[in-house]
Amino acid sequence: MTTDHRRPLRRAFLPVVGALVLLVPGVATAAVGAATGAATGAGDGAQAAACGDGGFHAEAVRDGGTWTSRNGGGVVYEGGDMLQAMRAAVDSLDPGRTEQQRVVVRGSGTIPADASLDLPSHTSLEACGTIDVVGTPSGNNAAVRIRHARDVSVPHLSVTGTPYFGVWVRTSQDVHFGQVDLRLSGGLGMRIDSRDDDSVREARDIGIDDVYVSGTDNHGVETYGVDGIDIGTVTARDTAYSGLLLNDTVNASVDRVDAVDAGTGTGYAAFRMANRNGRVDGGYPVNVRVGEVRARGGGRGIFCVSESGGAVIERVDIADTGNNAALIENCHNVTVGTAGGTIAGPGTVRLAARSEFANTSDITFENLTFRNTEFNERPCAVNTVLRGIRWDDSANNAC
Repeated sequence: MTTDHRRPLRRAFLPVVGALVLLVPGVATAAVGAATGAATGAGDGAQAAACGDGGFHAEAVRDGGTWTSRNGGGVVYEGGDMLQAMRAAVDSLDPGRTEQQRVVVRGSGTIPADASLDLPSHTSLEACGTIDVVGTPSGNNAAVRIRHARDVSVPHLSVTGTPYFGVWVRTSQDVHFGQVDLRLSGGLGMRIDSRDDDSVREARDIGIDDVYVSGTDNHGVETYGVDGIDIGTVTARDTAYSGLLLNDTVNASVDRVDAVDAGTGTGYAAFRMANRNGRVDGGYPVNVRVGEVRARGGGRGIFCVSESGGAVIERVDIADTGNNAALIENCHNVTVGTAGGTIAGPGTVRLAARSEFANTSDITFENLTFRNTEFNERPCAVNTVLRGIRWDDSANNAC
């Protein structure tokens, strides 16, 4: 188990150039040059290329009601089934490849909720359209599913409908998502785990640039058993449970969680940590960092529970939650507010503990404005710190 706070490379997605484009006739030299220039400047904030630009190995293209999948000059599928077209394009890639090969999907369509598009190792899938999942979902299926694979990327993905999971990654390494848009009518948005063996964290080095998720009847984004995840922004709207939930995950970095009405009527939260999240070799060194949590409405704003911790949340902007604005329960070494922010009622800030776990310890709230709320500490935790708090029509009920 690692103890370092590793940040997987959050790559600006750009079309693969060089040897890859030689496999595709008709790719303009100018486009290749532009992509190469963009790749050179990606680390300086260059924008990612438009979906589908640049070279590719295989593609699935919709024209009217017909999908045609090609690899080089050969047709590998022709028909009306989007899922079969995408599968054929992926299956046409070199089976012995040791580097990523790229598939581009051009067009929108439907796939059944009891099936999945599986991505094996060394595959890049870029979906330039919307995958609409229809029918009754069945367990462990996803619009895009990655299991026991490595070196996989999904630069663009848009999913609607009723999947079991919009995206599911299991026990895979070096997996990167760019722009993900999940406007669902049920299911769970993104699930990343290694739960085929709970004794290890074998989902490693995962990157998500930006994900928008709405309409789930479960969590927006959830991890379980991950070592090394780097997330840009999670934007959650009307998710039934948490916007972002980290379970048993270490070495995590999140720029921003922006949630509206996440977990309404429940104890879930815009941002939740549970099941020994952040625990490393029995201790809680800081290895989970969140730039900002913004929550409006919903259940809770922040919820840390069940022996989790080792976390710093730099800035918060929480108001109008139906449950606690923040609840820290049986957690350790959590700091909220290093960069300031506001926690507003009617939800309260609560430190608590259940008897089956060690008492809450080493919790710090600092540089914050508490507005129309209460800070309640029951039972008394170990080493609670309130520092630089502005109390605006709020009560301090700390021990």
